[in-house]
Amino acid sequence: MSSKKTDPLLNWLITITVLFGFSLTVIFFALSNIKQLSIQEKIQYRNQALTTTAIVFLASAAMFNTYYAAKRAQAMQKNAIAAEKNLEIGIQNTKVNQDRLIAERFMGAIGQLGHEKVETRTGAIYALERVAQDFPQEHWTIMEILTAFVRENAPIQHVKADQQKAEYSTAVYSSRRRGGSRPTQQLEQNLHEELPKIRTDIQAALTVIGRRNLLEDPKEQKLDLRNTDIRGADLLKANLQQADLRGADLSGADLREADLSEANLNGAKLVKSILYETKLQKASLCGANLCWANLNRANLCAANMRSANLSGASLRVANLQGANLYKANLQQATLKVANLSGAKLFLANLQGAKLGKANLHMTGLIGANLSGANLNGANLSGANLNAAKLQQTEVYFANLSEASLTEADLYQANLIGANLHKATFYQANLTQANLMGANFSEANLSDVKLEGTILTGAKNLELQQIREAIGDRTTRLPDYIEAPTHWRQSG
Repeated sequence: MSSKKTDPLLNWLITITVLFGFSLTVIFFALSNIKQLSIQEKIQYRNQALTTTAIVFLASAAMFNTYYAAKRAQAMQKNAIAAEKNLEIGIQNTKVNQDRLIAERFMGAIGQLGHEKVETRTGAIYALERVAQDFPQEHWTIMEILTAFVRENAPIQHVKADQQKAEYSTAVYSSRRRGGSRPTQQLEQNLHEELPKIRTDIQAALTVIGRRNLLEDPKEQKLDLRNTDIRGADLLKANLQQADLRGADLSGADLREADLSEANLNGAKLVKSILYETKLQKASLCGANLCWANLNRANLCAANMRSANLSGASLRVANLQGANLYKANLQQATLKVANLSGAKLFLANLQGAKLGKANLHMTGLIGANLSGANLNGANLSGANLNAAKLQQTEVYFANLSEASLTEADLYQANLIGANLHKATFYQANLTQANLMGANFSEANLSDVKLEGTILTGAKNLELQQIREAIGDRTTRLPDYIEAPTHWRQSG
């Protein structure tokens, strides 16, 4: 029933009620004036008339109050509906204005990215960063625009294969009796060449990308910086998690404390880059060139560095636990106190590498080349060194307990004071090696070549172990062990 129909009906009901109450009052007052009635009856009729009048007026007041309360509630409901509609209209207007503002700022900044002046382009890049901060829904779009800007304006300059090979090829090493090897003068000269300065606008784009709000990145989306030439870039503490940097040239870049965890750096160049305390856990660096890079204290846990070039690189106190370094080049690399436990270094080249006090517990070094390397004080317990090359290697006081050195070549290696408890040297070559003071407790020396080997002062070396080995008159045994008869007759 509409309000227009309700109001007349309510008015008629109120009028009837008042008239009925008034009539009763008049009747009671008229009865109270009858002369035949006693005074007490007259008072009683008058009281009833007053009570009836009061009840009628109270009922009328209640009805009026209820009616107008309903009217007020109805009016308030209408006002609320109107306010809600106005709010919706306001929100829509605000969204329209916001979209227009985004479009204006967005298109203005993008239009300036192609400006001829580098200052204008740089300003446009920072303007896009502000848009990304103010309007999170445009965050990833802007990141894609900036990465595309870097790819288009700093593409990798492809050089001839022969030239590239000459510039960053594995150095030719000359063997020396004690110590490592030295790279050729040509390689050293190329590495000291001055890198070109990165463009200001390219650096600005990389800075914005590196300090973006990672929480706004959509899942399964990755920064695409493939095949970009960003040599010498300042990426200090940059956040490049899971970034696609395949084939990028980051030579000489400052990546200190940057986050490159799970990033794809396959085939990337990081020659002489600074990667101090950089997070590279689970990163892929297959075939990457890290020649002379600074990776001190870097986290390379479970990283894939298959066939990577780390010659001359510094990895002091680096975490390479469980890393894959199959066929990696670590010539002259510094790995002092580094954690290589459980790492895979099969067929890796570690010529002249410095591994003093490194942790190589349970490390796989099958067929690895450790010629001239320094393993003084290193922990090689349980390591697999089968068929490894350890000629002229320094292994002072190293822990090789339970290590496997089957068919390993330790010619002229220095194992003074080494712990060889339960180590397996089956068919290994220990010719002219120095094993003074080494611990041979339960070591397996079956068919081991000991010609010219120094075993004076050896600990826990038993006659049965010597009988299983192959030596001659040049083998220097401890005073308490006499050379087998067939040894004395040979050599």
